[in-house]
Amino acid sequence: MGLLVNGQWVDQWYDTDSTQGEFQRDASQFRNWITPDGSPGPTGKGGFPAASQRYILYVSLACPWAHRTLILRELKGLQDHIAVVVVNPLMREHGWSFEPGPGVDPDPVLQANYLYQLYQKADPHYTGRVTVPMLWDSMQQTIVSNESADIIRMFNQSFNQLVPNHYDYYPAAQQSTIDAINEQIYTTINNGVYQAGFATSQNAYEKAVTTLFAHLDLLEQRLQAHRYLCGDQITEADWRLFTTLVRFDTVYYSHFKCNLRRLVDYPNLWGYVRDLYQQPGIAATVDMD
Repeated sequence: MGLLVNGQWVDQWYDTDSTQGEFQRDASQFRNWITPDGSPGPTGKGGFPAASQRYILYVSLACPWAHRTLILRELKGLQDHIAVVVVNPLMREHGWSFEPGPGVDPDPVLQANYLYQLYQKADPHYTGRVTVPMLWDSMQQTIVSNESADIIRMFNQSFNQLVPNHYDYYPAAQQSTIDAINEQIYTTINNGVYQAGFATSQNAYEKAVTTLFAHLDLLEQRLQAHRYLCGDQITEADWRLFTTLVRFDTVYYSHFKCNLRRLVDYPNLWGYVRDLYQQPGIAATVDMD
């Protein structure tokens, strides 16, 4: 995995020497928002109104961060309004690519070979990682956002005038609870599996794994009393957790050395993931091949 430095591709892994072997994720840099009328969102600039067939979502089916955006697109009924481009699931020396393979789509914008070429188009001097999901504006020929947490909220609330499903996965009455749970889950589980898998020192690995399983234990207890993380209704917090848990036993347990216990060893968490998987439309978003 590399990155762009002042618009030029460099094949360079994360620097863990300066962090005592700990993996530290870079913050997303494209943080604009699609809003119903194009007014500015919580971050970034305005000029991105909700519109059908204007925006393109770039994803990897191997990526849990991208998976959450596919789920909200499915649940909100945005399939006919937001196109999806699937990159090759294998990340090599040039990062995410459009190298032909099963389920891989050619780039419809630049006929690019690599995803970083779209980042260069959006910002010729960009310095940072080239990540998915990435939401592209075909009208302005630029990146709206590469932050999955923002994209799922855009899909949840900004396109309601185009779709019949107005179910709110981030209801106002529960936002403070959802935000607190999201932060805990991101730090200890969503990113925690990567901190374990990408650690380059024993101390960093043990710290990440201990924290990860301590919080899985807490969630197991929480789900003893609640059907979902915030009560009896599914919220975005559940989908943010789901995309990590659904990969846990097949990917993170072995490849990322998160092997103190399997997810199936947690009766409440295992049942919770099965429940979410069986929600209408969700199975179609899961590709473990």
